Parts: sequence; C-alpha cells; structure tokens
Amino acid sequence: PLPLSVEEYRIAQLYMIQKKSRQESNGSDSRVEILVNEPYSNGPGGAGQYTRKVYHLGSHLPSWLRGILPKTALRVEEEAWNAYPYCRTKFSCPFVEKFCVDIETVYTADAGHQPNVFNLQGVEARREVDLINCVTDHCHDYHETEDPRLYRSAETGRGPLSDDWLDKVDPSSVVCAYKVCRVEFRYWGMQTRVERFIHDTGLRNTMFRAHRQAWAWQDEWVHLNIDDIRRLEREVAIELRRMAGQEEDCGENEEDANGVDQSASGAGAGAGGRPVHVQTARDD
Repeated sequence: PLPLSVEEYRIAQLYMIQKKSRQESNGSDSRVEILVNEPYSNGPGGAGQYTRKVYHLGSHLPSWLRGILPKTALRVEEEAWNAYPYCRTKFSCPFVEKFCVDIETVYTADAGHQPNVFNLQGVEARREVDLINCVTDHCHDYHETEDPRLYRSAETGRGPLSDDWLDKVDPSSVVCAYKVCRVEFRYWGMQTRVERFIHDTGLRNTMFRAHRQAWAWQDEWVHLNIDDIRRLEREVAIELRRMAGQEEDCGENEEDANGVDQSASGAGAGAGGRPVHVQTARDD
C-alpha cells in the first residue's frame, strides 16, 4: 500500500518503469530491449497497452546461477498487458524447458484488507500471502533518497511516512497493489534454490524497491499526464535501441580483431602447427 490515489499510481508506475529501464541498461551484460509498445483492444483486462521486452540479466543473477547457465540463458522475455487498474505480466526464458512466471495485478483504493480479491479457488486459494510494507520491511538495496521514512515531496508536501502510517490513514486514500504470482519451473536439481530466488529476489525485492521508488520519485511524475508518459516511453525505446546498436558494433569489431590475430598466428606457425515441476501462487 501507498498513500496515493489509484489514478496517481497509474502515472507513478509507468514513470517508474520507463526510468528503471533506462537505469538498468548499463552495458551488454545487463540491459533492456523494448521490442513492442502498442495499444490492444481485446486481451487481458479488455483494452490497454501491450509491451514486449527482453531483459539481459547478466550481473543481476547470483554467481552460483550464472556459473551453471550458458550466456544464452541469461535472457528473460517479458510480455505485459496493462489494462489499468488490471495488469498481467508473463516472464519466460527460452533456454529453460518449462519456465514461466505469471503475475496478475489489481490496483484498488484500500489498505490491503481484501482477503481474496482474485477469487482464487481450490489449491490456489491456499496460497502464501505476503504483505509488503514499503516503510518497515527490510531493504536489501538501501538508498537514502528512496527511504519513505526520510523522503518529503517538495511538490505535494507528502511524507515522511511513519512506521504506523497505515494505521492512521483513511483507507480510501490509499492504493494497494494486489498480486497473485504463479511460478512454473523445470530444471533438475535446482528446484528449491531457483524457486526461492525467484520469489525473494525476482519478485518480492523487485516489487518492494519499485514501490519505494514510485513514492520517492513523485516530484518527477506528479505533474505528468499519460501523453507525457508515452513520449518518455518512446524516448527510452529509442535510447535503448541506440545503446544496443553501439554494443553490437563493438562486439563485431572485437570479433574481427580476434579473427585477424588467429589468422596471423596460424600463418606464423608453419606446417608444425597442425525433470522437476513446481507451481506456486502468491497473493501480495
């Protein structure tokens, strides 16, 4: 939950996503490619905005996982259908035989007290529920400028937030992101460790920091509208394509140089040189 209206959070969320896409593209080892960003009229949630991205994870993965995966596996594809206040996001990895993370999100004006907003049935109804508190929960990647206990908006006068702010606020003035996260994974011998990494790092930690950033960056987005957001998204897509093109050019030049070196070396040498399946659900 955050002390924003549902409509305010729409702008906050989209601004945060485009800014993080720019920030996290820090080289060929870790970057984001935006392949598609267009409206849709008949899909999850009805009508909205569809995006397709490729994340080159690189340094974002722990060393033990990078060590067992080939470079081609350090790539995750994302499809997202944003029919706000409903959103659906699916992640897949081409290298893994059966891997999918499917996240449904509903944004509502309450403090997180709805017990089953997705009307889950059967096995899914017995999911693990995890309430993320952006103020009091432990932060694994702390940045003082993103700390809601310290941040005060110059434009709105909001903040800082006290540890018990949620007990004092009118629930109708709060936006809560309810998420149900379904993970399906097959990779022999790595089931438990990878599943925990996905839940803790790939999902919870990512959501936790993203919500803190949406709050702490409000002076940057509070006066923007949806047209401003679409313009920023186009600018980011162009910038990321340019960055990817420069990296590919560098890679080709490096390969050419390696080829010349190998050829020269050969010429100088003369003749003497000759499954497990896991599915879980989580509702935050």
